[in-house]
Amino acid sequence: MTHVLAICGSRRAESKTRVALETALDEAARAGASTDLLDLRALDLPPLDADHDAEDQGDGARLIEAVDVADAVLLGTPVYHGSYSGVLKNALDYCGFDEFEGKTVGLLAVAGGSFPVTALDHLRSVCRALNCWVVPHQAAVPRAYRHVSYEDGEGAITDADIEERLRVLGRRVVQYANIEPDPETFEASENVGAGD
Repeated sequence: MTHVLAICGSRRAESKTRVALETALDEAARAGASTDLLDLRALDLPPLDADHDAEDQGDGARLIEAVDVADAVLLGTPVYHGSYSGVLKNALDYCGFDEFEGKTVGLLAVAGGSFPVTALDHLRSVCRALNCWVVPHQAAVPRAYRHVSYEDGEGAITDADIEERLRVLGRRVVQYANIEPDPETFEASENVGAGD
C-alpha cells in the first residue's frame, strides 16, 4: 500500500495549513493510500547543528524515519514574507538525499494575502536540489481567512474550488507515488549538502 506523509510547517494551534493538508490527506486515503500527518509543533527540532548527526538532535530521528518510509510527501506551509516557514526549512535541513531522492512530493501553501505562489516556487527549488519528483499540480490557499474556518476547534475548507484543488493534490501524490525516478539533476549533483 502506498504511504503518504504530510508535513505541516505551521505551529499555530488553529493552523489553516493543517486543515488544508488534512483535506489533501483525506483524498489520498480515498485513493487507497495510508496516510500520516507530521505536525512540526509536536516535535522537538532545535535549529540543526551540522556538527552533530541530525538523528541525535531532538526528534530528528523520528522525522527522518517518517520521511524515509513514506512513498510520497506533502509539504504544507504558511507563507511568511513571500516564502515558506522557517519551521519547515529547519525540518527539511534535517533530511537529505537519503530521505528525499526520487521521492514524489506535493506542494501546498496557505497565505493571508493573495499571492502564495513564490513560497511554492521556493519549495520546488529545494525539492529539485534534493532530486525529488515534484507533482506538477500544486495547491494554494490565498486569503485563507476567507476560505478556512474553525468552529469548536474543528477546521474546514469553505470554498469548493480550493477544496477540489486540495483533493486533486491528494490524488496526484498517490497516483505518482511510485513513478520511475528521473535521472539525477544538475542541481542535485552540485548540491553536496551543508555537512561538507
